[in-house]
Amino acid sequence: MSTVEVRDLVKHYDKVRAVDGVSLRSADGEYLVLLGPSGCGKTTLLRTIAGLEQPTSGQVLIGDQVVNDLPPRARKIAMVFQSYALYPHKTVLANIVFPLKAEGMDKRAREERARWAAGLLGIEHLLDRKPRQLSGGERQRVALARALVRQPRVFLLDEPLSNLDAKLRASARDELKRFQQEIGTTTIYVTHDQTEAMGLGDRIAVLESGTLRQIGRPIEVYDDPADTFVATFIGSPPMNLVPRDGRLVGFRPEHLLPLELGAEDRVTLKLDVDRIEYLSGDRHVYGTATGLGEPTRVIARLPATVLTPIEPGRTYDFSIRGEKLRYFDAATGRRTDPP
Repeated sequence: MSTVEVRDLVKHYDKVRAVDGVSLRSADGEYLVLLGPSGCGKTTLLRTIAGLEQPTSGQVLIGDQVVNDLPPRARKIAMVFQSYALYPHKTVLANIVFPLKAEGMDKRAREERARWAAGLLGIEHLLDRKPRQLSGGERQRVALARALVRQPRVFLLDEPLSNLDAKLRASARDELKRFQQEIGTTTIYVTHDQTEAMGLGDRIAVLESGTLRQIGRPIEVYDDPADTFVATFIGSPPMNLVPRDGRLVGFRPEHLLPLELGAEDRVTLKLDVDRIEYLSGDRHVYGTATGLGEPTRVIARLPATVLTPIEPGRTYDFSIRGEKLRYFDAATGRRTDPP
């Protein structure tokens, strides 16, 4: 196992700063997720760690060794791509053993290791099939097995679940997490999907426009966002932000409750309701909030257990526990102390 660290990493493409001075370090055996919207630099950062891209400046360290000048193979990493990149004309077994064959390992040893990896991932019965005969989830496990046989120091995963349907993605997330916990290899996982990030990561590094906005445990970046970008990017629905006296007051939709359900130390407001969505066990109540700051459109997320009748076209009293409010500088978006 190994740590992964980048120090002041910069990657330019002509005038585009894809990665702009990022510094972060994984723990040994950690599942670190790089999260951000398309174009934020997360895949470029991953490819630079892998050695597929050369940094404009800064350092990449694996196991406290600077690897800037090492080719990908010498870094002892394994990467799983979004497309899985399986050879369509080869069997599953041939796909899995391919990197070992390229390293010159003898046939018996590489097939033994391939069968071990296939058994770990539950695909030993698929070894004679071709990729076209597999489901998306099975192809994903083949790609993981091909990475695993190299016994890498670090796994790098670039949105490996994006080609799966929603139901299969949920089960695949569970498999990936259990798999990583079992082998204990440091894993860096790229995604734009906050559900994947929250469910998989020991820590999440949130990126935007090539910069690192925040890194922390999932509960930390959700409950205590460092700025308004993190506050509104993580969470579905996102955090509500209400302008007030040169600041922005933020609160999560699930913390905005009908007044009669409020607790002590609560802040009250009026909500002019104009629309309600029924989503699984939740009601999303849309309306304009007044009394907390400037009139602002907000969302309240009420679980099915909250039976308070609410109808569009009416005004209701709502409240938020004071401890759930977060404050941001209106000009910079950075988190500030309560007034």
